Amino acid sequence: MGRTALAVARLLLREGACPFVTEAKSGGKYTAACAELDTLGVAYELGGHTEAPFDDSALIIPSPGVSPAKIPIPASCRAQMMGEIEFASSYCRSRIIAVTGTNGKTTTTELLKTLVAGCGHSVSLAGNNDVPLSAVVLDEPAPEYVVLEVSSYQLELARGFHPWAAAVLNVTPDHLARHGTIENYAKIKARVYANQEQGDISVFNDDDPLVRTMVNVPRTQTWSFSLDHPLGNGLWLDGENIRCGTECVARTSDTRLPGRHNLQNVLCALSIMRAGGFDWDKTLRALRTFGGVEHRIEHVIQTDGVDFYNDSKATNIDSLKVALESFSVPVVLIAGGEGKGSDYRVLRDLVRGHVRHMILIGEDAPKIEAAYGDLVPFMRATDMRDAVERAAAAACAGDAVLLSPACASFDMYTSFEHRGRVFKQAVMDYAQKAREGQP
Repeated sequence: MGRTALAVARLLLREGACPFVTEAKSGGKYTAACAELDTLGVAYELGGHTEAPFDDSALIIPSPGVSPAKIPIPASCRAQMMGEIEFASSYCRSRIIAVTGTNGKTTTTELLKTLVAGCGHSVSLAGNNDVPLSAVVLDEPAPEYVVLEVSSYQLELARGFHPWAAAVLNVTPDHLARHGTIENYAKIKARVYANQEQGDISVFNDDDPLVRTMVNVPRTQTWSFSLDHPLGNGLWLDGENIRCGTECVARTSDTRLPGRHNLQNVLCALSIMRAGGFDWDKTLRALRTFGGVEHRIEHVIQTDGVDFYNDSKATNIDSLKVALESFSVPVVLIAGGEGKGSDYRVLRDLVRGHVRHMILIGEDAPKIEAAYGDLVPFMRATDMRDAVERAAAAACAGDAVLLSPACASFDMYTSFEHRGRVFKQAVMDYAQKAREGQP
């Protein structure tokens, strides 16, 4: 009974349906949602899923955070299940640009929104962020474009989802507790291309072997991008130049985003813009204005010669990897949280080469300590404020203090955004005390 359910209920009402919302949990956190449903005249239940609503349903739309396999409904009802993205897209009057991948989705979609708007078009951002697609579909007037960040959870029930432009950035092990294997996870990601047809745009990362095999739709306009090698039809990195075939169409100095991983995001976004026929000069002008996204290696402040960075979105070890690779200065790393069963030891060489000191928090602190404790000094922190103060004490002028947890946030916080905001407030409070000379 969150944002997605409420938006779906409003869209169903507009289309003349009779929605019912069923929530497994109960408590005061649902007070506002219940009040909104009461205002809308939508029936609901809290504290468990009873059988009656399912028996009488024509359509079942699970929240993306709920695994379809774990919903306690009769087997006969499972054919009526549909994902929110697919349901809402069937009513969408805008051209959909859909981006998925393990890492980089949020930065790429935020960048695409900036680029499309910079070309003079109306555009909304939706999907795996704070705005469900169902909510955007209700907007009047409809935007020309919707840039859609799509997670594997949202693609899990996708059967007829059909974006005008689709891209997969990368696939690395994540969410395997839900999807089982990396092969199944990749197969779910590939659904973003499944229903594309002539005139649509398919963009893929030619450097990723799993992604490279996904696009097999000869009728679409297919573009690839690469950081590692030349491409005949696609954008690729040639030193400081970004080429399309042999032509230099942009330079790395056109983007303010740090790190090699962000160049991958830029190439993906630019590929969509070029394939879509958007004004190229306006695209590059917009690119030069884009400074990044909150919680993604976000610079917070410099105090006493130490820079503090918020990378709370780093909820897996691959995100930690790209974050550490982005720094050429010693890093004091704050890491830990609710783990995902990953083997932290795969980053031992990177930690040895980049990290001066570690501050560990959350449930997986003991596992991270076991993986790296023999490589660099470490301390445990009780909360984020304690972690920031310990990190600041361990840092030297010229260092970077980096929150890049490599874990989910739910052991201590409601979301990675919540964790990032708490970190930034702790940093600002520390900086204020430092300016005032307080201990």
